[in-house]
Amino acid sequence: METPLVSVIIPTYNRPSLLKETLESISAQSYQTVEVIVVDDGTSGNENEQLCASYPKILYTKIENSGGPSKPRNTGIKLAKGKYIAFVDDDDLWLPKKLEKQIAILEAHPDYGLVHTPCKVIDLEGNETGVVVGKPGSPDVKHGDVKMRMMGNWTLMMPTVLIRKSIVDTVGFFNEKMPQAGEDVEFWTRCSFYTLFYYLNEPLALYRDHYSNSRVLVKEYLELPRYLKKVIDKMFTEGNIDSGERKQLLDNVVRQQLKGISSRKWKTIIYTFKLNPFWFLNFGNIKLLLKRLSSS
Repeated sequence: METPLVSVIIPTYNRPSLLKETLESISAQSYQTVEVIVVDDGTSGNENEQLCASYPKILYTKIENSGGPSKPRNTGIKLAKGKYIAFVDDDDLWLPKKLEKQIAILEAHPDYGLVHTPCKVIDLEGNETGVVVGKPGSPDVKHGDVKMRMMGNWTLMMPTVLIRKSIVDTVGFFNEKMPQAGEDVEFWTRCSFYTLFYYLNEPLALYRDHYSNSRVLVKEYLELPRYLKKVIDKMFTEGNIDSGERKQLLDNVVRQQLKGISSRKWKTIIYTFKLNPFWFLNFGNIKLLLKRLSSS
């Protein structure tokens, strides 16, 4: 039986204790045909390097601090030799059969370019919070051709995904020009135009939720739709979607933006208008806007 190589890419910065937990969860995988690429985004000192040296199958490289995860991930992609790529941040964890189950799916279903799962949320100490992101019934991208749903549902979680390297080669790198908010959303959105997504309804990863994860500037959050519009326009120009689909996708982006309207209502409205002014000509959309405003 073939055991294809998986390249596991871990961006890290100044969190050696959490990185150790992540590496332990990878070492505990039932599937062990892996190369682990740890990309240090300019951590002071050499504690991360010493930690990685104590594990087999780890390639450690250090780059100049970039201030975000995109450049470290791209550095890892350039070094990756595997048939498959998995991303996991230095504070997230995998359950032991994560790779085994996902590889079996992609090997059996060559038409699917990536597989993703729900994700359990843990606190800083590693305790489960009871929250599961991406479970059935939640507003999530799930299975099949998801490009027309992707723009309105942004909860595809980074540590849950296993993707074919051939898809990454086609889609390109993470956008290093984006602010540190939504660069993963933009990347998965591009992927949705080039491949099918396989949804495995079983949590296989743990996402650590703590204050530094949510400390996102309003302006950075609000800039995400502008980058998604660029993706939509590029797909339209290349003939991957028609004008009706383009309009629907832009509407989906706006609707998603309005979900966060409570604490930033007027900035959100201004950015929404700049993104797609014609959205406001639809009576149903105006009703949605008024509902959001009245509940905020």
